[in-house]
Amino acid sequence: MRSPDTAIGLWGPHRRICKLAVSLFVLIALCLPARPAKAKYDGGAGTESSPYLIRNPEQLNSIGAARSDWNRHFKLVADIDLSAYPGTAYNMIGTEMLESFSGVFDGNDHTISNLNMTSTRERYIGLFGYVSGQIKDLELVNPRIFAQGINVGALAGFLDSGTITRCCAKGVDVTGDDNIGGLVGHSTGRIFDCYSTGKVSGDWYIGGLIGLVTDSTVNASFSKAHVSGNGNVGGLAGKTGDETSVLSDCYATGNVNGGTYVGGLVGQVERGRAYKCYSVGRVSGNQNVGGFTGFIRVLGDAVYCFWDMQTSGQSTSAGGTGKTTAEMQTISTFTDAAWDFWNTWTMCEGTNYPVLLWQIPPADFQCPDGVDIIDFSFFAAHWHMRGCSAANSYCEGTDINHSSMVDLLDLEIFADRWLEGTP
Repeated sequence: MRSPDTAIGLWGPHRRICKLAVSLFVLIALCLPARPAKAKYDGGAGTESSPYLIRNPEQLNSIGAARSDWNRHFKLVADIDLSAYPGTAYNMIGTEMLESFSGVFDGNDHTISNLNMTSTRERYIGLFGYVSGQIKDLELVNPRIFAQGINVGALAGFLDSGTITRCCAKGVDVTGDDNIGGLVGHSTGRIFDCYSTGKVSGDWYIGGLIGLVTDSTVNASFSKAHVSGNGNVGGLAGKTGDETSVLSDCYATGNVNGGTYVGGLVGQVERGRAYKCYSVGRVSGNQNVGGFTGFIRVLGDAVYCFWDMQTSGQSTSAGGTGKTTAEMQTISTFTDAAWDFWNTWTMCEGTNYPVLLWQIPPADFQCPDGVDIIDFSFFAAHWHMRGCSAANSYCEGTDINHSSMVDLLDLEIFADRWLEGTP
């Protein structure tokens, strides 16, 4: 048997070798170039100056699983197709009042297509469930939502004092119980320059754009969605339910079918007001049915509003002024009511109803509304013109990119806008 002293003596050289090896390892680690940390999402820091970048479906879906990021800034950098996330596979962003999306989501003029959700949640269902922050410049294409709950919208189930600007939901198919909208289910926030198309259905408080509007402002927005429900059903909104609720410079063209409190623009103006709005869709129902609105209570009002008696099939309304189709396509009908045709509205008189100025595509040079063969003929007549400037309205608008001449770059823009904005 070795003595302890002998064992220690034998271990000494080995210990020195181990220390040397550790020192060499540390030295090599310090000399090697540092590996960059893996970027979160597609880059960015989640701040206003450096938002998180979202490029693909996986990154978008991962936001819903990262609740600690729901107060951060995001920006889309590519169009996204959510076809790979059917039914319950998509992680909704923002779920409750205490777990809302309070950050900023910048769509950056990109699209999110084929959102397909089936939900048995009790409330707050959409691409975003509960929003207290800001969503802007985002287009949803063909969203499908089937929910057995309340506060359901393609973009947001509930907008709580937040803001949605320049967003749309095209080709929606949204179904739920109460507070159902093509874009937003229930809003107490601000919605500007937005629209929806498609179809929306539910039980109570059903609107083409918004189901229930309380303590909310909806401005310069429209819906072409067809709407059906039981009570408080409207082409744009189901009901305004607060004294501070305002629908201003809005319109609806979709057909509306319901039981009670049914209107072309809003089912019921319980409180608040509709201001300088119109509707033209066909309206049908059983009780309290009107061309513009089905019912207005003491604290509600409709000011300088109109509906088309012929297309709606309704000669009466609790609010608004009924007009013939010809009168609805006459600009003086609206200018006599102080509608702003300089900054807010425009119109191809005699062929179209008024539309919002922001709707007009850059390549829509001539009436009627929409980029079509008439606009192409006008564009061709200005081909290769030079000296385009603000003084000549950039060759009557045909120098679309303001390069001082009408050339192939303008033609490319025109082709991208073909048939855009058609009724």
